Amino acid sequence: MTPDQWPTAFTARIAQGMREARKTAGLTMGEVAQGCADRGLTEFTEHSMKNLESGRKVSITVADFVVLADVLGVPPVSLLFPLGATATVEVLPGQEVSTWDALAWFTGETPLDQPAAEGTARDVLDVFRHHGDLVAAATSSNALAKERRRTASTTLDRARRATLLQRAEGYEEHAFEDCQELRAFRGRMHERGLVPPSLPDELAFVDQPEIPSKTEDSE
Repeated sequence: MTPDQWPTAFTARIAQGMREARKTAGLTMGEVAQGCADRGLTEFTEHSMKNLESGRKVSITVADFVVLADVLGVPPVSLLFPLGATATVEVLPGQEVSTWDALAWFTGETPLDQPAAEGTARDVLDVFRHHGDLVAAATSSNALAKERRRTASTTLDRARRATLLQRAEGYEEHAFEDCQELRAFRGRMHERGLVPPSLPDELAFVDQPEIPSKTEDSE
């Protein structure tokens, strides 16, 4: 493919993904256009969708692209790089790579031999991804701890209850450490001038300031 053909071919690949997503969702072109209008994109009409799917429309704006992805209920990146549908894509003019490598490049997940320099765009992506991992870990460990405590509270066998409570304490200690690590990491993000994502309701306490105990107040 020549460099001047690449933009049209790239748009055609997006259009094909949108057509398949529309059919999978059971939507007509008119319903897609209405979905765009409901989201404030009134200029993208049923005629626009017909032109896109037929190949008469050879370009698409970023605004149209992200709204259409939402209407169709698919991750935008999957329309750019059809993972699982094709082994390779021409990610840039004359650069054919595996579809997974193209997607990973687009989302900033391509492995690096060395950590990204602090403050770079890649470094910020890595920080937020790590934050997401910490949130997932804390959410899981807290849920497990609560479930073990609940199980212990519903048994009337004294010996089994003692065993279950002991296990629950272990899970609670693990959850405590996960939440401490998350709090410290969020603190470091603030120090760097980064705004961490909001925490889920069950972890909201992580951001709450510590309240000194009465013993600490009296010392």
